[in-house]
Amino acid sequence: MTDPILNPPLRLTHLSHGGGCGCKIAPAVLEQILADTPFSKGLLGQFPDLLVGIESSDDAAVWQLNDEQAIVATTDFFMPIVDDPYEFGRIAATNAISDVYAMGGRPLFALALVGMPIDKLPHDTIRKILAGGDAAARAAGIPIAGGHSIDSQEPIYGLVAIGVVDPRKVKKNNAAQAGDVLILGKGLGVGIYSAALKKDALPEGGYRAMIDSTTQLNTPGTELGDLDGVHAMTDVTGFGLLGHGLELARGSNLRAKVEFARLPVLPGAAELAQAGFITGASGRNWASYGGGVTLFDGCADWQQAILTDPQTSGGLLVACAPEAVNEVMAVFRRHGFEQASIIGGLEAGPVGVTVTG
Repeated sequence: MTDPILNPPLRLTHLSHGGGCGCKIAPAVLEQILADTPFSKGLLGQFPDLLVGIESSDDAAVWQLNDEQAIVATTDFFMPIVDDPYEFGRIAATNAISDVYAMGGRPLFALALVGMPIDKLPHDTIRKILAGGDAAARAAGIPIAGGHSIDSQEPIYGLVAIGVVDPRKVKKNNAAQAGDVLILGKGLGVGIYSAALKKDALPEGGYRAMIDSTTQLNTPGTELGDLDGVHAMTDVTGFGLLGHGLELARGSNLRAKVEFARLPVLPGAAELAQAGFITGASGRNWASYGGGVTLFDGCADWQQAILTDPQTSGGLLVACAPEAVNEVMAVFRRHGFEQASIIGGLEAGPVGVTVTG
């Protein structure tokens, strides 16, 4: 019999230096890496059928096939954010598929990306990760039709997700208009939860809320893509609300205003942040883009941490006309997004983000 003291159970989160979308390279570092590369110059002018490329830091690439169809292609993968292998697979797959929804598209199929430390993880554990990914794909109504695997030092899992969208209904993150209302689909705090989990300080209720949020597919995106009043859309992931909000504002050449008091926050996440459970990625995010953000007087460190908290499989951030707000909120409610909230708006002015209290 294995002695649980001498041989404690293997924890996935202890095999990786980071977890979930908190693994993302910080925005400022990524910008330096891509400088003076073909990616920094963009490709849209070279390929007329490429509707969305890297230029706007959008959620997926979009390639037009004909007047009514365009392919949406994206990929996302990361290291474990939870120790349960099945839930890790579900979360990673849900997160990857969400980028198709964020473009207003409908997912078609996926390919698995698998990197596992074969000398450390039992085969059964790896099978459970793959089973979790398959469960998320089936919930989206798509197959995982293939993939690629390698032997790596840290466990890595994710998907290439392929979808389809009407090219006239693509929802970019750089097409917001002055006067638009900002709506966020999910509560914030996943990174805070993960920081507490690593230190065995996340209550059971918080863990269940974390799983429920990160495995909820952003299915409203497809329906929102059909609404003319929805002008821009993205999903909030590793760069936090401020990072992805700033991308939307910069791409649209507008000023975003966010009301902190209106932000949906996952249960208990604010209290955990006040207790110091904050990820390193939160600080790296702020160091990368804080110069483009104006915070309200008296903004506490824990409040800033919520604004920059890296979300894994986070919610859709929607910019819509004021007259479309009720319809957008109704779509979210029909799909079971009870925390979807109006959090601010966009206006003409110096490009950036202002946060009020």
